[in-house]
Amino acid sequence: MAFDHISLKGRALRLLSGREHSRAELERKLRPHETEPGELARALDDLEAKGFINEQRVLESVVHRRAAKMGAARVRQELQAKGLSPDAVAQAVADLQDSEVERAREVWRKKFGAPPADAAERGKQMRFLASRGFGGDAIRRVVSGCDDDH
Repeated sequence: MAFDHISLKGRALRLLSGREHSRAELERKLRPHETEPGELARALDDLEAKGFINEQRVLESVVHRRAAKMGAARVRQELQAKGLSPDAVAQAVADLQDSEVERAREVWRKKFGAPPADAAERGKQMRFLASRGFGGDAIRRVVSGCDDDH
């Protein structure tokens, strides 16, 4: 089977061809294929030096893919899971929080489109937005703001 003979660098490039990966993600996925100590670190160092692994691109990719559907808390969770630097994650999340209410409103509009008819429906709408990682203040403003439309 040809796949068994692919180098670690080749495997990493195959993963990177699908989407951006952080160094930590590549380490986790490729560790089982390492045959000698240090081999994986050398391969990843080389790919990083050549610009194939780039933390800023990973960060931008996640924010671009997730921001329209998820709140800052969920995006933060995903960025942290990718092993990105805490400072970079904090900056990306701070930028997202500026548009949190607008993004929550758009997600709410696509899912519900109408103000809650009663307390049960209000709770359902609020839980939905919370499950998407939107903050309590943004959720209250969106769900309550809908009531103001009447």
